[in-house]
Amino acid sequence: MAKVKTLADLRKMNEDLKNKINLREMGDNPESLVQVKVSMATCGIASGAKEVMDFFIDELDKQNIAAVVTQTGCMGYCYAEPTIEVTLPGQEPVVYGYVNEEKAGTIIERHIKNGEMVDGVIPVNYQTPDKQ
Repeated sequence: MAKVKTLADLRKMNEDLKNKINLREMGDNPESLVQVKVSMATCGIASGAKEVMDFFIDELDKQNIAAVVTQTGCMGYCYAEPTIEVTLPGQEPVVYGYVNEEKAGTIIERHIKNGEMVDGVIPVNYQTPDKQ
């Protein structure tokens, strides 16, 4: 735990704690937030998914974008790791492959903030057994 040396340090710790509490409270209704799921299976971790997840957490927080970033298991796209799923409120999820920190920044700027698709979308071209 960081030591408090100044009033500014204390205020910073207070603000950080408020942000964490706010995120936890907003997490009860994730449909109203931007959701980013990072595939953190072994292949994703080996390909850099941890760094991508950390980037999303830090950058979305810096830009004050109301979002929940979570990890998930295998999405089945091992060939395209690291993979992420982005869901904007009221929209269908979009899966991106080969995501690094640079591409993650582009996804935030173009997809999350402006609703534009970014290169690297993995198309959904299959049906699950329950939809057949």
